[in-house]
Amino acid sequence: MNEISRLLGIMTQLRDPQSGCPWDLEQDFKSLIPYTLEEAYEVAEAAELGDPDDLREELGDLLLQVVFHAQIGKESGLFDFESIAKGISDKLIRRHPHVFGDIQFLLGSIPQDLPALMRAQKLQKRAARHGFDWPDLGPVFEKLHEEIDELKEAVTLGDQAHIQEELGDVLFVMANIARHLDIDAEASLRGCNQKFTRRFHHIESRVKDQGLKVHDLPLEALDAFWDEAKAIEKGTLQRP
Repeated sequence: MNEISRLLGIMTQLRDPQSGCPWDLEQDFKSLIPYTLEEAYEVAEAAELGDPDDLREELGDLLLQVVFHAQIGKESGLFDFESIAKGISDKLIRRHPHVFGDIQFLLGSIPQDLPALMRAQKLQKRAARHGFDWPDLGPVFEKLHEEIDELKEAVTLGDQAHIQEELGDVLFVMANIARHLDIDAEASLRGCNQKFTRRFHHIESRVKDQGLKVHDLPLEALDAFWDEAKAIEKGTLQRP
């Protein structure tokens, strides 16, 4: 038995209605979303840190999420691991006509399943190769202000679907700004998430030192701890 078959068998046992794990049996596609996203980001972080053992472990955790979704899909009669593997194999062949031989539309070979910011930059880069691009950052910033104004108008009208659409436009333009600056938007946002986590952990630590919980303090006090964390990171303040 190869290791993929072994892993699929383990997941089948975990989801067995009679003898499986109660927690695993409770899960569905939607409930697994936060775990899948978390594992994907942990893979990215491990890759950035350059620890091969940690990366191997995190890739295994992410693979487990794929197997988990595949098992639920199999139980529902929707798809299984084999059909997932076949789908990605077929897609790889379609996307590499220079290797396997095929014809693609200009944007058609860009993966649908990339993180949204990453795919936005790839779409924009592909379009730019064919002349569909602003010549410099000036018009891009103008477009950003235009989209922000449209988002504000949508918020005023209170149409949630329209708000979501306009917010997407703002994010798309932000990804374009990152592309013009030769910055990976996805990595930039990931770094911001890490920074937020570090600073919020500082807030939690400072609040705990006072024998309180975060919700016990007003926003002004929490914001002061946030500024303290920033100053410590910049080296202008010693850690308390």
